[in-house]
Amino acid sequence: MPIKDLRGCKVLVVDDSEANVDIMVDALGDDYDVSVAMDGHAALEAIYESPPDLILLDILMPGLDGYEVCRRLKAEATTAGIPVIFLTAMSEVGDKTRGFKLGAVDYITKPFEVLEVQARLKTHLSLVLASREQKQQNEILEEKVQERTRELLLTQDVIIHSLTTLCETRDDETGGHILRTQFYVDTLAKRLLSNSPYTGQLDLDMIRLFFKSAPLHDIGKVGVPDAILFKPGPLTQREFAIMQGHCELGRRTLENSEKLFLDKNIPSFLVHAKDIAHTHHERWDGSGYPRGLAGEEIPLSGRIMALADVYDALISKRAYKQPSTHDQAADIITQQIGSHFDPVLVEAFLAVQNEFQAIANRFADPEQKPPMPDSREWPPQNAKRQGPASP
Repeated sequence: MPIKDLRGCKVLVVDDSEANVDIMVDALGDDYDVSVAMDGHAALEAIYESPPDLILLDILMPGLDGYEVCRRLKAEATTAGIPVIFLTAMSEVGDKTRGFKLGAVDYITKPFEVLEVQARLKTHLSLVLASREQKQQNEILEEKVQERTRELLLTQDVIIHSLTTLCETRDDETGGHILRTQFYVDTLAKRLLSNSPYTGQLDLDMIRLFFKSAPLHDIGKVGVPDAILFKPGPLTQREFAIMQGHCELGRRTLENSEKLFLDKNIPSFLVHAKDIAHTHHERWDGSGYPRGLAGEEIPLSGRIMALADVYDALISKRAYKQPSTHDQAADIITQQIGSHFDPVLVEAFLAVQNEFQAIANRFADPEQKPPMPDSREWPPQNAKRQGPASP
């Protein structure tokens, strides 16, 4: 780095010898902003008041010696990064080692050559400026990454909102079901994160993606004919087979959306959405659909969604049934441990069932459709409550 780039750098010379100070000022004053201190206490006061870019520090001084001054500087976050070069007549290896252990970057032995001092200062100040420039570049890069992340989060929300709105056009009653199951999934996953055999498989970022993805679990129902989707009575075997197809259709729909909208170099949040849509009707014992997966073959997100979906279906009024109470729903879920549901998830559900009840009550009123959650607010606190669930 050219020396002209270093002009204006602040150098503090600390030495109790006026002769040494005069030599340093003469040698460095034309190139740098040089200040001086004649003892350790004065040096610390000057440094805290106006931190220099580099310190030339004598070791043998009355009061606070250079070692103690250096130790105090390195112990404080605001001054730890200032490079210290020791100036001393002490030339033993042990003396130098002690200085380096305290955090000094270099060691100049008295009597010193002016040209050597100038060369060493130039080297270390160049490193200081290079480090600052790198830090600035990193901050700029981090800001760009954050901006890109915000854009991706917005894109995710737009996709979720668009696809969920598509679901709601088929059924006016799905809004409350979407919000309730979203919060059930969040509550259950957080319980698993804090205390379960699956703790190591989860983190808050993943749970956040589960929360975002949950509204898309039934998106495949857009391909189910109205006569089947809204049938008030039991489905025939053929009709039920068509209804089962919504899992595969949901997976394909989300896969196509993923290909169209998302950056191919960034892992997609729709990976979880696809798993949820595709596997939320699988059963722990392998008797579910569409693939008959069993146990941990079923993605954890799908197992969580399955319990949340069934609970909400049980407590919700449908065209063909009255709602169950919470206790009735909890009993049914408990009876299906190891058959329909993962035993670990049922245990977690029972531990947080009061929260499930609160969520069901919170989003039970059929006042108006709730807004889609904002990526900046997770879980959303301003969602309006909504009515009964869809078939």
